[in-house]
Amino acid sequence: MHDGPPLHGKKLVLGVTGSIAAYKAAELVRLLVKAGAEVQPIMTAGAARFIAPLTLSTLARREVLTEVFPEGDAGGSWTKHVDLGLWADGLVVAPCSANTLARLAHGLVDDMLSATVLSARCPVLVAPAMDHDMWRHPATQANVAALRRHGCTVLDPAHGELASGLVGEGRLPEPEEIVAVVAGWLAEGGPRTTDHGPRTTDHGSLVGKKVLVTAGPTREALDPVRFLSNGSTGTMGFALAEAAARRGAEVVLLAGPVTLPTPEGVVRVDVVSADDLHRAAMQHADADLVLAAAAVADFAPAAPSERKQKKEEAGDDALVLHLRRTPDVLAALGEKKRDGQTLVGFALETHDGEAHALDKLRRKHLDWIVLNYANEEGAGFGTGTNRVVLLGAGGEREVMGPLSKPELAERLLDRVTAA
Repeated sequence: MHDGPPLHGKKLVLGVTGSIAAYKAAELVRLLVKAGAEVQPIMTAGAARFIAPLTLSTLARREVLTEVFPEGDAGGSWTKHVDLGLWADGLVVAPCSANTLARLAHGLVDDMLSATVLSARCPVLVAPAMDHDMWRHPATQANVAALRRHGCTVLDPAHGELASGLVGEGRLPEPEEIVAVVAGWLAEGGPRTTDHGPRTTDHGSLVGKKVLVTAGPTREALDPVRFLSNGSTGTMGFALAEAAARRGAEVVLLAGPVTLPTPEGVVRVDVVSADDLHRAAMQHADADLVLAAAAVADFAPAAPSERKQKKEEAGDDALVLHLRRTPDVLAALGEKKRDGQTLVGFALETHDGEAHALDKLRRKHLDWIVLNYANEEGAGFGTGTNRVVLLGAGGEREVMGPLSKPELAERLLDRVTAA
């Protein structure tokens, strides 16, 4: 346990870019300083259209930097980006616009922020914020994948109401959530580093292994247009699949109905219902490692209608649904478990979480179970972060997070694949 603020003595560069979410940067600076960090703000020209540099400089008690070549500079301060890259314990870009995300992914340098990122020897964390369709565009997702390959931590945006009036993924997480992530990220040293900049975790640890990942929700049809489902976005499962592929595994991803792009090097099988998922999982039950992150419906309509059910057909009475149990995919995999195979389940709870998770661990013959809470801020469905309790069949217990889901995926793989 630390005795002082969680970021006491840490030196942070905070990059702010041209996003409507730039207004949150003021509160972010305030909270980082309150947590004990020394903060050097850098703003792009676009950011200054949304928030005044004077606001951030006042809160940080440091001059806001914008240009590599300041007007009237005759003292050689154009090398300041190099000095900052050596000074900082961590570099955070929040919010990061789609434009800046693209420039960082391709190593383009035309302002102080991009020059400092390219010069940094410290871990780099990027928190994108943009409209849902911009975030989901293949070009943006390719840029995100490139940054992660370069060793950057990319904090997935949150789900919610956007400046455009639409609802979807693209919101910058709240400043309190970002500060918690940064504190945990730096406590772990960020991504493992080399002499110049961060690099990702042990890429060869799963070479020659087959990994099965399940992700996203299932949909259980009421009729041709309606279904029972849940709020899973699949983000955690996709992050696990991407991390396993980077480590050299043969990865099969069974994906429920989500809009996420397929991670590079991953074989994706799309499923809809729990029955679909069960059939597909049984075909890949030989996997060396199973990461069952899907949110599978426990019940489905017993007799779905072949045509759309009209409310008039129910008269004045309420509609009564008769449900059946769906196949228990994880239990079925547990029954087929072989020597040398590792099964990892997930449990999303609202109360008595550890008791329920340990019961599931035993009943389904799991090696590990990852517990999180649907009613905990910054965890569960539709967030860019997660906080979990990892429980092992040997009595192990470890709290992880809050971390970005890609960072958490790396941590989980480190733990469940350790000899």
